[in-house]
Amino acid sequence: MITIEPPSTLSHSAAAPLSKPSLTRFLNRARTAVGLAGEVDVLLTSDAALKRLNRDYRGKNKATDVLSFPTPAEVAEHHAGDLAISLDTAARQAASFKHSLEIEVKVLLLHGLLHLDGEDHEIDDGQMAAREAELRGQLKLPVSLIDRVTNPVKAPVAKKKVAVAKKTTLKKRGRA
Repeated sequence: MITIEPPSTLSHSAAAPLSKPSLTRFLNRARTAVGLAGEVDVLLTSDAALKRLNRDYRGKNKATDVLSFPTPAEVAEHHAGDLAISLDTAARQAASFKHSLEIEVKVLLLHGLLHLDGEDHEIDDGQMAAREAELRGQLKLPVSLIDRVTNPVKAPVAKKKVAVAKKTTLKKRGRA
């Protein structure tokens, strides 16, 4: 089940494009692709809520984009765990990577599902990154969360502006 609690810091129009049915369909496809049998509950909320959860459960007093809470193995077949995603952070990341908030939430859902399946990019040798990249392709998502953190893409240089500036300078010098 997906619960959407749009943060007050996010404009209602920014959260409006989120389609709960579309996200639920994606969650189920991704859960199956990851190999999780149990259900997953998802909370889409604010930076403040993620900061509180991160502090209470991980001892880290800062907001983050996604948190995963796996369940004990005895119940994982029925309930794989819970995910919490910050819509504030997701909106900033979506703007930064020039895609929709819904796409960013899907990237974060996949990342969180891999954590529920026991993957941990903080201690492995790249296995989670490789698996996330493979599933990202299968699920038709843009660059994975791990990949863009470990291999950040620099903003493209505006060549046209440089060329225009150069031409303007040459004109002023009487060379164009």
